[in-house]
Amino acid sequence: MSPLTSLSALDALAKADGIEVKRQEALLKTGALQNAILTSENFSIIATDEKGIIQLFNVGAERMLGYMAAEVVNKINPSDIHDPQEVMARAQALSLELATTITPGFEALAFKASRGIEDIYELTYICKDGSRFPAIVSITALRDDFGTIIGYLLIGTDNSVRKQVEVALKESMAVAEKANLAKSDFLSSMSHELRTPLSAILGFAQLIESGMPEPTPSQKRSVDQILQAGWYLLDLINEILDLALIESGKLSLSLEPVSLAEVMHECETMIESQAEKRGIAVSFPVLGSPVFVNVDRTRLKQVLINLLSNAIKYNTERGKVTIKCADLAPGRVRICVEDTGEGLAREKIEQLFQPFNRLGQGASTEQGTGIGLVMTKRLVELMGGAIGVESAVGKGSVFWIELNVTTGQEFSPELLNLALGPAVHEPADPQTCTVLYVEDNPANLMLVEDLIARRADFRLLSARDGISGIAIARASLPDFVLMDINLPGISGITAMKILSEDPLTRDIPVVALSANAMPRDIEKGLQAGFFRYLTKPIKITEFMETLDLMFKLAKAKTDRLTAKGVTP
Repeated sequence: MSPLTSLSALDALAKADGIEVKRQEALLKTGALQNAILTSENFSIIATDEKGIIQLFNVGAERMLGYMAAEVVNKINPSDIHDPQEVMARAQALSLELATTITPGFEALAFKASRGIEDIYELTYICKDGSRFPAIVSITALRDDFGTIIGYLLIGTDNSVRKQVEVALKESMAVAEKANLAKSDFLSSMSHELRTPLSAILGFAQLIESGMPEPTPSQKRSVDQILQAGWYLLDLINEILDLALIESGKLSLSLEPVSLAEVMHECETMIESQAEKRGIAVSFPVLGSPVFVNVDRTRLKQVLINLLSNAIKYNTERGKVTIKCADLAPGRVRICVEDTGEGLAREKIEQLFQPFNRLGQGASTEQGTGIGLVMTKRLVELMGGAIGVESAVGKGSVFWIELNVTTGQEFSPELLNLALGPAVHEPADPQTCTVLYVEDNPANLMLVEDLIARRADFRLLSARDGISGIAIARASLPDFVLMDINLPGISGITAMKILSEDPLTRDIPVVALSANAMPRDIEKGLQAGFFRYLTKPIKITEFMETLDLMFKLAKAKTDRLTAKGVTP
């Protein structure tokens, strides 16, 4: 053998020795890691055979459960150290989840793992001394080279500390919630208590203002101050009450498809006067296609009016307010209210949605409660939306809300047939005057019910939307109809026109009762064909006078029919 060949052989042997040394070191390291895992006191490691009998019970399992390995290996399975009621409940739950029968016992613990499904469960371990603790256990099936299950590995950790923290957190949250509810109940109670004397103050002040003889100029100035302060205080009470209702979870919303264009038009009418007084130009968008949002109609108007009112109030002289609508991701629309006011610094933006924080405006001549934006944010979120603001000092602000888009309200063919098909007439009592009130707001309906209840010569029927109102009008032929304008589905104006075009109902007077109280709204309503146009809040004297008039008309009609020998 040549010297070169011998040298090459020696090099090969040296390399082989080096590889073997590294392999041995790796094996030693792996062995050390495995031993460290098996002897860890922080985890219970339990290995079983394919039937679930324990084959390995590490130091951590001994420490946690109090058993020595010799007491459990080849003797019991892991389900024997679990709470039996919880194991039974797990078996029942898995049977429902996987649509197969799973028996209580080790099968309930290992079933998912045996099917290759990752499984981490939380059950109670029972120690040798009978004590118990919650544990989180991860179970894995162990397989040989052919994929056959040869056992199961359960790795558990003591979950007691986490559970204690969760319990303490729940208790703290319960205490905080109880305190919050108590505060909200107090605010609600106080708001109602304040409203009662305030109603008397405002009522008698109005009587003095309109009484005879007329008040002197000095007295009128005093009455004006009482009324101005009284209405402002009433607004504050209403906002506090709304906020208290939201925080106590008692504010009920009626979410329904609402036409964004209709609400925009109503808001434009409502803020028109305020904008004109301050010389602010307000621009509303023209929507290219109908957009319906899933909201509470009244609360959406409240939100938009608040944003618009603020944009007008805190604008610059001869400023502008621009409303824009933009489609976002499918199913969402953003409404922006942009002003040309002074704008807000970042630190003020962070304080915007804090109750009673007017951002330093408390000393200004502008009246405000500091609750409006808080209410706006809560209402938008309750309707499934979001709110935000972008602002730059000296340039103005943009407040935006995002809402869920939906389709317009559809009525079933059966309901449409009921409303527009052949009518079944119910004979009326000639001694009473029947009035049908079409109104979707429960509070407004309740008020009219209370007022009608004072009149023994009136009978009240009610409907919650225009289609139902038409159906009831055709069936009952009331002496007159009170019609809200803003109704779900078809508007009050549309319902009135359908009644006026039907030979069966065209002679029934329809009186509008609406919160759209601007002169232009009243003129538009009378031109559309309403017999009278009453506004909300209801002026009781005017309302009762209308009842008297309608009763006289109904009586005269009955007398005419009787004279002709026709049964009313």
